[in-house]
Amino acid sequence: MRTAVRHGVPGIVAECGGSAMCATCHVSVEPQSAGDLPEVDEVEDEMLDCTAADRLETSRLSCRLPMTADLVVRIAETQV
Repeated sequence: MRTAVRHGVPGIVAECGGSAMCATCHVSVEPQSAGDLPEVDEVEDEMLDCTAADRLETSRLSCRLPMTADLVVRIAETQV
């Protein structure tokens, strides 16, 4: 999320600055890159129920994801 904001990636709003409190950094993780990611915790799970775009099975908050070379995500169509 921080990298996306720093580089002006459209669609990553990040209103809360990475505190997992707004769900405006909602992304969908491509299955091939989901293997080494941390599990969805209770806070992230709750916020994913509040996203502007529909929650998918692969939905995550990008503020909770470590940047890796093989991470592939799709940005949600609507964030706010």
